[in-house]
Amino acid sequence: MHTCRNCNQSFQTELALELHRDTCKKGQLFCQVCGDRFREGDATQDGWHYECPNEDCDGDGLQDDLYRVEDVRTTTH
Repeated sequence: MHTCRNCNQSFQTELALELHRDTCKKGQLFCQVCGDRFREGDATQDGWHYECPNEDCDGDGLQDDLYRVEDVRTTTH
């Protein structure tokens, strides 16, 4: 069983989980340092200062290390 860390929905396969993560409404931010996705509310206490909620990660700053998922998806190489 594979479970989404953002919304706790469970899936039979890893592929189904990966497909779900692309559209999960609870995974709004992406950390480019550790690769985690999380809700915006989990990354800030005051709405101004953002840091990755992963205790093992030093990522911080919206548009520095943390990006909105929709911004990352629309970026082309």
